[in-house]
Amino acid sequence: MGKSSGIPEPAIRRLSFYLRQLETFVAQQERTVSSRQLGDALGFSDAQVRKDLAYFGQFGHPGIGYRVEGLIVRIRRILGTDKNWNVLLVGMGNLGKALMSYRGFAKKGFHIVAVFDNHDRVIGRRVDGPQRLIVQPMEDMEQAVKTLNVRLAVLAVPAHAAQEVADHVLASGVRGILNFAPVALRNVACAVAAVDLAVHLEQLSFRLGGGGTSPTP
Repeated sequence: MGKSSGIPEPAIRRLSFYLRQLETFVAQQERTVSSRQLGDALGFSDAQVRKDLAYFGQFGHPGIGYRVEGLIVRIRRILGTDKNWNVLLVGMGNLGKALMSYRGFAKKGFHIVAVFDNHDRVIGRRVDGPQRLIVQPMEDMEQAVKTLNVRLAVLAVPAHAAQEVADHVLASGVRGILNFAPVALRNVACAVAAVDLAVHLEQLSFRLGGGGTSPTP
């Protein structure tokens, strides 16, 4: 069983929101914060905040609330972002290039240390980002995973290729996959998180009552 066993997934996801808001409070030079202040800033109730944090231990101080910097340290430890993670990226299309150039990953301890593709037109090319890396062929992945101690992978590949790529990544020794392809991965015995941008837009469309424009006949 993993350390998240028995803890609802929404509570784990909300930890990341709490962390972002606490970092904002630090920038505003706030030293302590109540569950109500934290919840109000994110649109959650104070009861929800207390319930979520209670899954992971005792955090508050009577008459004080939460010490902001101390709570940041503990949430980072829970999420595993108090350490550095080496990450590989598969897919050097437009999305892959955008992800490669995003500097926010490194600030959170996630470092893209290797990039892969299966197209000859991009293999061997240098990709600019926080690190300048050479695009490698898929067959070099297993050695890179071992040499660079990679445990996480980001898939930025077309939907039709995602399952095969995920299988290859898993066979190479990776144990966590962030999948940007709009398809569910099957029989992947590792931790998987999916980011389907169209789904998020559909949810926003629903909340707005479907008030977009009709397609031109």
